[in-house]
Order: sequence, then C-alpha cells, then structure tokens
Amino acid sequence: MRMKNTQRTFLVEPPERPLPSALLFLRHARFRLLEDCFVKINLALAELDDEHIWWRPNQSSNSIGNLILHLSGNVRQWIVAGAGGAADVRNRAQEFAERNRIGKGELLDLLKTTLDEADAVLAGVENECLAARNDEPLQRVCKPQAFEQTVLDAVFHVVEHFSYHTGQIVFAAKWLAEGRVRFYDDRRLNQEK
Repeated sequence: MRMKNTQRTFLVEPPERPLPSALLFLRHARFRLLEDCFVKINLALAELDDEHIWWRPNQSSNSIGNLILHLSGNVRQWIVAGAGGAADVRNRAQEFAERNRIGKGELLDLLKTTLDEADAVLAGVENECLAARNDEPLQRVCKPQAFEQTVLDAVFHVVEHFSYHTGQIVFAAKWLAEGRVRFYDDRRLNQEK
C-alpha cells in the first residue's frame, strides 16, 4: 500500500480557536503518535516483506520488528500503565530478544492497538484538564518504569522516543526498499512550482 498522496505535510493544522497550552500539548502529542509516526511506519512497512522486517545489520543491532515491539512496550508502559494506571506487564528484554518472525500485519496491529489505548488515556487527560480548567492533570505524578514523572514528562518522553525509533525504522526501510519509501512531494518542500 504505497502512499498515493505525496502532498501530505505531516503537520498538525492550527486550532480553529486559541487553546490552553495543556490542550495544545496533548493535541500535538496525539497527532505525532497516530497521524505522523504511525502513518510513516505503516507506509514504510508496506514496501517490505517479513524477511526485511526481521533483518538486522549485525547481532548487536535491532530489526524493524524488534523496534516495533519496543515501541509498543514503551508506549504501553509509560502512557497506558504509567499515566493511565493500567497494569504494567511489559517484558522489555523480550522486545529486543525476539527472533521469531512475527508477521508485518500482526506487528502493525499490535502497535495500532497500543497507540489507540494510549490515545484514549491522552483523551482522558484532556478531559481532566478541561474539567479542572487548568493543567494540573498533566502535573500529576505517575511512575512508569519505576521513575517518578509527571504525566507531561511521561507523554513528552514517549513522543520523543517514538519519533527517534520511527526515524530508525524509516531509515532501514528506505535502505531495504530503495526508492519505494517516500512521504513528501520534494517540489513542495523545496517551494518549487
């Protein structure tokens, strides 16, 4: 499923009316996870087969498959469990140790399900901010991975971490599927007519 519309900017549109900073932050975090990073991962993987997804340049490097397991574990631990209060069932070591070739569809389903659960948590925090008429829900302390963090810090960590690994996944996909992974119309980015 190659990206048909190369006009996509992967930028969040400005809000129709000014929003409090807490709501802007949450809106942007939700956009980055689901509408930017996940879309890029999905489009990149569309050009790869399962062998590519589990390829690694050497034994000390991670495959795309391992990175997707890792992203899902991190999002679940930091947002779903940490900020959202669900049970933390993460096995971080297994995310990197996995060598069975889990299929592309199953990996993407796992990541999408995790992101949907995290998005529900973030929507709940938005509602808490609206009800409180302040940003106190973002300052609530949570404890992902045994680190005391504010909800804002946990969300910021996840978005930054997700973006970092998305870049690794896209780099590997572009390497393995030379010329077939593209997200932008370069003429538009270069402001050419």
